Amino acid sequence: MPESLDALIQAFLDNLAVKRSSATVRSYGSDLAQLALHLEGEFKLEPNALRGYLRTYAPNAITRARKLSTLRTFVKYLKRIGKLDSDPTESLEAPIRRRPLPKALNKSQTTDLLDQEDASPDASRDRAILELLYGAGLRVSEVAGSNLPDLDLREGTIRVLGKGNKERIAFFGNTCKSALRDYIGGDRTQALEGNPIFTAKSGGRLTTGAIRRIVKRWAASSGLPSEVSPHTLRHSFATHLLDNGADLKTVQQLLGHESLATTQIYTHVSIERLKEAVDKAHPKSRNP
Repeated sequence: MPESLDALIQAFLDNLAVKRSSATVRSYGSDLAQLALHLEGEFKLEPNALRGYLRTYAPNAITRARKLSTLRTFVKYLKRIGKLDSDPTESLEAPIRRRPLPKALNKSQTTDLLDQEDASPDASRDRAILELLYGAGLRVSEVAGSNLPDLDLREGTIRVLGKGNKERIAFFGNTCKSALRDYIGGDRTQALEGNPIFTAKSGGRLTTGAIRRIVKRWAASSGLPSEVSPHTLRHSFATHLLDNGADLKTVQQLLGHESLATTQIYTHVSIERLKEAVDKAHPKSRNP
């Protein structure tokens, strides 16, 4: 393999593309392009040089943490293929930052959102989208990319393509089944190409941006905060399952998380809800 830094970066990105999403590859590529610029194309991955790169291109803790993660993944690859013997990132410190808790709707807010009346021409489609986001805990990209052959209304399942092009089966209940039947059997516009579940009036596949706007419009009309998004409904799905006794491993599988650590953040949300309940209801928790 050529020893130039640009060639090694390209080989790394090609390897990464086999198992990671195109968005992840672009993000890593952007970080490493800056690294190549900082090192003037020379393959000199030394701690001091990498510190200079982070000082120049990572002005805050969030950016530094991401770029350091990119460097460590790149270095791990270089060690695996025999281009490095030691890890020059070992002495680089990651910034300490608190991971924000996901925001979830409570059950009353969820009911207000999903059960409201809507007289728009696309009401059945939009309701089916919201029910699927909350009922199956899907990502917005998974809803936008879903196709009719992957949907089984009798069993209440849908096959989706998640992060890293990993397939999984998601499950949903009777309310979501009913909403999807109403839409597919009624007002769905025939697709001009392919077989997407959710189509625009033009016949094209509904985009992720359009789905986000639908969620925000329904949230606004039910009096919910403006920051409500499709991911809020996914968070709510996970939190409500845990609140009602589902185990963490099950929720991990339903969400399509590769790591259990990613799912564990929802346990903190549920604990916060329990603390709030005690603060509100227990007589010794109230201020005198």
